[in-house]
Amino acid sequence: MLQFTDLHLFAEPGHELFGLATRHTFEAVVERARARHWPPDAILFTGDLVHDERREGYRYLRRFADSLGVPYFCIPGNHDHTPLLAAEIDAGANEPFRVERVGPWDLVLLDSTVEGSDGGRLPPDALTGLHHHLSINDGRPTMVCLHHHPVAVGSRWMDTMRVENGAALLALVEQHSQLRSILWGHVHQPFDRHHGQARLLATPSTCVQFAPGHRDFAVNEQPPGYRWLELHADGRINTGIELVQMACTERGSQAVENPLIA
Repeated sequence: MLQFTDLHLFAEPGHELFGLATRHTFEAVVERARARHWPPDAILFTGDLVHDERREGYRYLRRFADSLGVPYFCIPGNHDHTPLLAAEIDAGANEPFRVERVGPWDLVLLDSTVEGSDGGRLPPDALTGLHHHLSINDGRPTMVCLHHHPVAVGSRWMDTMRVENGAALLALVEQHSQLRSILWGHVHQPFDRHHGQARLLATPSTCVQFAPGHRDFAVNEQPPGYRWLELHADGRINTGIELVQMACTERGSQAVENPLIA
């Protein structure tokens, strides 16, 4: 399986974010994936897909994703217009809780977005649905996928925008041994930790990256990337990050005005 996250596409093909043309970086990342990790069982797009939230951007992504010839699923981010995402690409993106089966694994896709906020929260019905699903499917390893991070990643400004009730999600890890991973986007940087038997994973953006460990908003020179995952029937996960060096201006780690805050 492959994860692409935080595409920040625009309706106009050449529009840039922090000096990067986001369609160009996205297509370069997918090209690398097709050379290194292809074909995947599925592709997961974990939110912030179309930065300006316009129909043309979603239609471009639908055409591009369809051309890849593999199953794909979309989760909305705080920079998405969820009704348009559902109408143009993936009808299931409107659901706060859904389950997709990929090989021997269950992927539980949760909508962590809150209207009018850059932070996240899981609705009670989604947590109840997850608990029920885990209770009746204890024989299948499960991965929970969402946009926002349920745990602090060590950047003060970014950690103000994590899942407010992330502790409730982590409590389910402790109750259900088949919950083997939680995977998210939003943070524009890699993250790989364990909570009990579950692996907590975040992935770089297909465009600009955030400098880790900063008190205030800052970007750095790290290139775009994606995550590949091998999900084994016994619950083991092999995974890694693939970065794609781009011909772009070196930025270093620098504090700049943040256009990603709504």
